[in-house]
Amino acid sequence: MSRRVVFDIPTVVSALLFRSGRLGWLRRHWREGDCVPLTSPTTAAELTRVLACPKFQLAPEERCELLGDYLPWCEVVEVGFSCPELCRNPQDQPFPDLAFCGNAQILVSSDPDLLALAARTKFAIETPETYRLRPGVEATPS
Repeated sequence: MSRRVVFDIPTVVSALLFRSGRLGWLRRHWREGDCVPLTSPTTAAELTRVLACPKFQLAPEERCELLGDYLPWCEVVEVGFSCPELCRNPQDQPFPDLAFCGNAQILVSSDPDLLALAARTKFAIETPETYRLRPGVEATPS
């Protein structure tokens, strides 16, 4: 059974925009069914908003193509309640809430505010580098 994983927005954006970058391997990881990425209406909207930021200079077609490289592999979770552990940055709270409501095993992020919750939640919270070292997770670049 594939791990249920929440990837925060910077992790997903890095994997989508920089195919040869340090997180480019994640694209193959979710496409091959090695994990079940979880998303919610809130986190999907945030991903859409971030990809539309002028700094990325992406045309609407490019944004749709990038979303199409991620969202079809995601399971959409309706987040009906908050994670008992609150993030010190309220803007990051949708990710532990999603992990909690979606019964995720892992939340993957490099955000210090999310990492500060590690060992206080029923799901693991770890960096992409640590996640990559787990047994069964792709360990070689794509």
